[in-house]
Amino acid sequence: MIQALRDASKFWSGLGTRYLPFADAASEDLPLSRLLRLSLFQVSVGMATVLLVGTLNRVMIVELGVPAALVALMVAVPLVAAPARALIGFKSDHHRSAFGWRRAPYIWFGTMLQFGGLAIMPFALLVLAMDPPPVPYAGHVAAALAFLLVGAGLQTTQTAGLALASDLAKPETRARVVALMYVSLLAGMVVSGFLYGLALRNFSEVRLIQVVQGSALATFVLNVAALWKMEPRDRARAAAMAAGTADPRFRDAWASFTSDRRARRFLWALGLGTAAFMMQDIVLEPYGGQVLHLSVGGTSALTALFASGALLAFWLAARSLAAGRDPLVVAAFGATLGLPAFAAVMLAGPMESAALFRAGVIGIGFGGGLFSVGTLSAAMSLEDRSRTGLALGAWGAVSATAGGVALALGGGLRDAIAHFWGGAPYAGYGAVYGLELLLLVMTLIAVGPLVRHARDEAAAKKIGLADMPA
Repeated sequence: MIQALRDASKFWSGLGTRYLPFADAASEDLPLSRLLRLSLFQVSVGMATVLLVGTLNRVMIVELGVPAALVALMVAVPLVAAPARALIGFKSDHHRSAFGWRRAPYIWFGTMLQFGGLAIMPFALLVLAMDPPPVPYAGHVAAALAFLLVGAGLQTTQTAGLALASDLAKPETRARVVALMYVSLLAGMVVSGFLYGLALRNFSEVRLIQVVQGSALATFVLNVAALWKMEPRDRARAAAMAAGTADPRFRDAWASFTSDRRARRFLWALGLGTAAFMMQDIVLEPYGGQVLHLSVGGTSALTALFASGALLAFWLAARSLAAGRDPLVVAAFGATLGLPAFAAVMLAGPMESAALFRAGVIGIGFGGGLFSVGTLSAAMSLEDRSRTGLALGAWGAVSATAGGVALALGGGLRDAIAHFWGGAPYAGYGAVYGLELLLLVMTLIAVGPLVRHARDEAAAKKIGLADMPA
């Protein structure tokens, strides 16, 4: 009987390691329970992302009547802090603390910024929607401040949190641990997308205030739980840093990081691909509401469908990377799959097909997920482990900056084209998705030489044909 139980336990353990893409990310020093608790900070980031670029985006444009260009600018405001992600990561690499902490202070500070921005955001949006406003431009300033606080908090928390996850993981499991952090991000987007859709099914301004303030409280609780006793105290490191020389300059570290030609080309490909997949975020739910006449709950669920496709992509990417596939090939494959997905969304409007629209949204999430995890894995190989924060910060800075520019451009292009074509709603949305198709083609052109270079290196190491990327 005892032997049978042991055999059953061994069978289920092996089954989980084989079929769950990140079950083998845990280790003795970082058990799965602790790893999942750490990933809660990504859940709060995903929740705030859905709220900013999904639910509030739709509500401000459709229900509150705010111009899409202004909404796009507001949503892009948080990404003003995006270029600072590399600096944040670099500072966390060399942070001086009496306890030897490096990442924890930055995660805590980012949490406070997130909470503060979400706490004042609903009232700022209501003032913005007043006509006439009680004080000229008061709503604009208050909304911009709220979005900026949330965005700066997201950038700080995510950069330091990913660096902490990389620090705690063993070298052989580090890539899977960081990828698991992004699975948690998308899981948070899926759950919060459905919850926001249910909570705002019967929309009212009071309900909107309750939802946003509840999100502020949930952000604080999740991030504190993720951070609690997570980064170990290291008095030896604190003493060594206190007695050491002056900290290195960020300018020198960044120059060293970008001196490699392949690194620069990779960052260009990353920026183009991120812009291609993120430009539609600002118009996705308004497209469903204005062209296909979906309800607030129906459009809020679109973000959950998008994240579901991305989760499936993460599972496939994890299996491919574990099999030794080149992460840049995975990223290029995701960009390729984005082409028919964007085409499906474009055709859904003229065909008045909500089913085709939803299928295209899932496809965009799937392609974007492959591109995201592929570029993330590639970025981790660009820098040595002593500068984990800088490497992940550079990846996040380029991604967030490109995404912010794309969001602002998407909203402005939608308004301009719709106005030029006499107010026809579909014309503006079609132009945005057409531009995204062009950006995906440019991404494939940029990433092509990097893939060929990786294959040449593999051939030089005399890897067999069976080990080459499919």
